[in-house]
Amino acid sequence: MSNAAESAAREVQSSPVMTGLARGGYAASGAVHVLTGILVLSLAFGGSGTADQGGALRAIAGAPLGLAALWVIAVMLGALALYQLIQGFVVRAESTAKRWGQRISAWGQAVVYGALASVAVSVALGARPDGDDRAEGASRDVLALPGGSILLWVVGAGIAIGGIVFVVMGIMRSFEKKMSIPSGRLGTFVKTLGVFGYIAKGVALAIVGVLLIVAATTSDAAQAGGLDAAFGALREVFLGPLLVAIVGVGFIAYGVFQFFRARYARL
Repeated sequence: MSNAAESAAREVQSSPVMTGLARGGYAASGAVHVLTGILVLSLAFGGSGTADQGGALRAIAGAPLGLAALWVIAVMLGALALYQLIQGFVVRAESTAKRWGQRISAWGQAVVYGALASVAVSVALGARPDGDDRAEGASRDVLALPGGSILLWVVGAGIAIGGIVFVVMGIMRSFEKKMSIPSGRLGTFVKTLGVFGYIAKGVALAIVGVLLIVAATTSDAAQAGGLDAAFGALREVFLGPLLVAIVGVGFIAYGVFQFFRARYARL
């Protein structure tokens, strides 16, 4: 990127409107994760429904003024995705390896928030997306390609590794580097939320990756699934309902952490 283009990108990124919307994006993500955690807790105690982010967005759509709220969430998440996209281009680091590592991280976050924004838009337009059906359909399409099972295995492994990265980020508290967390009891509370939330979300993502790996290994797309299927699989193991409940509480913790991130993120 040329110096002029980089300067223009930094100016857009640092504008009060962009940073304000990006902070709103963290808050919107927090709301979605809190609702997802509530749905997961319901599933743990025998409830029905779709315990994923699509289910959370559909719950918002059914609330009073839900349609307006969905559009606000979509705009803020889209702005946060754009902020992260620009961040990937203007990042500065001491070494090339570190710079590319930060770029990949920023662009990865842009994809995640952009995808969530697109789901919010689709729900606002009347769609009722099902994460498990999408995962199964996409897996079936990939398996139909030459070498599709290998490609699906790689995707599953990538998602599983992403889950492990989330767990490590929680344990190492690396999220602190991107925030100006206050001292005292409030800071300790925010850090605790971050640790618990990152680990819980990482566990859920790792299970999704494992489901895709199983689908690739068995060449059976029906084995694939999204978060809802991951929680269903976890519920079937020893002490499964308790584990699902813990992960649900973790999603709520991550959501509350995102609200604090909206306030204390270094943008």
